[in-house]
Amino acid sequence: MAPIEGVIQVQGDITNAKTAEVVIRHFDGCKAELVVCDGAPDVTGLHDMDEFVQSQLILAGLTIVTHILKKGGKFIAKIFRGKDTSLLYCQLKLFFTEVTFAKPKSSRNSSIEAFAVCENYSPPEGFNEKDLHRLLEKVGSPSGTEDLDCSSGWLEGANKVYIPFLACGDLSGYDSDRSYPLPKAADGTYQCLDPVQPPIAPPYKRALEMRKASSQGIHNLDKLSLGP
Repeated sequence: MAPIEGVIQVQGDITNAKTAEVVIRHFDGCKAELVVCDGAPDVTGLHDMDEFVQSQLILAGLTIVTHILKKGGKFIAKIFRGKDTSLLYCQLKLFFTEVTFAKPKSSRNSSIEAFAVCENYSPPEGFNEKDLHRLLEKVGSPSGTEDLDCSSGWLEGANKVYIPFLACGDLSGYDSDRSYPLPKAADGTYQCLDPVQPPIAPPYKRALEMRKASSQGIHNLDKLSLGP
């Protein structure tokens, strides 16, 4: 990732406590008020698989959240809506008093992406970060209880928990599923702008250089600089 002015970048495993310790050191021992997780796996086109992997990525993000987020803090994460969304909702409700699944106006209607907005971080009394996965597994197991509280176990049939979903934005903005004509200059032409920060090592760089070389009649591709 390219450097950003005023931003401290830390590269590490979000499931490792050592990464959390590095982050906390940058806060001078204090904890964060907000954690944002916008990561997503490379989609396969198999929606069930993509939804599962994305949910696991969010739960991995919880590993670092439980270490660096202060009580009362907020956690926002990208999700893929699917049939097991109720399970993910219950797992997040263990740690946050308010959980809402929201879809902003900028997100295409055809996309299954949404965002989990978790407010007021309140871990269970006596919670130990090392017990995170054991606690989450308990929520995912059938309990046979009639209690409708998410923390008490799996819910069946009509008793499944109601998940609040919020569609953000209004009709006054641009529709992300439409194409709009570009504004023309006085002479009737378009002004093309370069991106503020282009990718520094895109996976498609090799393909672009090969296409450019082919269009210029260059056959000796070994001479191309294909490194990062």
